[in-house]
Amino acid sequence: MAESSEGNLGLDEMNFVLNQAKAGLNSAELVFDFTLARGLNYYTGSIFEVAAHGVSMGSIGGGGRYADLTSIFGMKNTSGVGISFGLDRIYLCLEELNLFPSTTANAAAVLFANFGAEESVVAYQWVAKLVASGIRAELYPDASKLKKQFDFADKKGIGYLALVGTNELTASEIPVKNLATGEQTTLDFEGICSLVKGA
Repeated sequence: MAESSEGNLGLDEMNFVLNQAKAGLNSAELVFDFTLARGLNYYTGSIFEVAAHGVSMGSIGGGGRYADLTSIFGMKNTSGVGISFGLDRIYLCLEELNLFPSTTANAAAVLFANFGAEESVVAYQWVAKLVASGIRAELYPDASKLKKQFDFADKKGIGYLALVGTNELTASEIPVKNLATGEQTTLDFEGICSLVKGA
């Protein structure tokens, strides 16, 4: 851009932005990239992306300046700058970098397996009753393969897996598996409370 007065002006402005921004950053690195492109149909100025160090994925956030995007909403001649972050991508970054705590005080004590629509309704009744009694319990969100539900419980540090299948829809006792020892017992509500509180 040596021969372009407009290009040199742009570089001067970018240097100003970078130098001023760096003054307030201690833990982030700013990189100027000519090849970066985003939303060409509405960004009209500087654009930016946010990436996480040590993670093999693209950006976790991005945005830029737009001169008249708000005219879509009836506000003409109003410029602005916007940014958004991807929650799923941030979660994946935390997972890849092992930044989630291995244990948490708020982890459920009992996970109820999900075997389907009818079974999950009954299982949730058990969950609600346990929670009302001060026992941390949750229901797996969908009827996935049982191994996936076991892995979920193991990853979250949940000690017990309760099983409410077709045979337990009207039963007063249900199978409860100790995920640490592999031992499985059939317990009523009071038995589950005693088991968890004694753990």
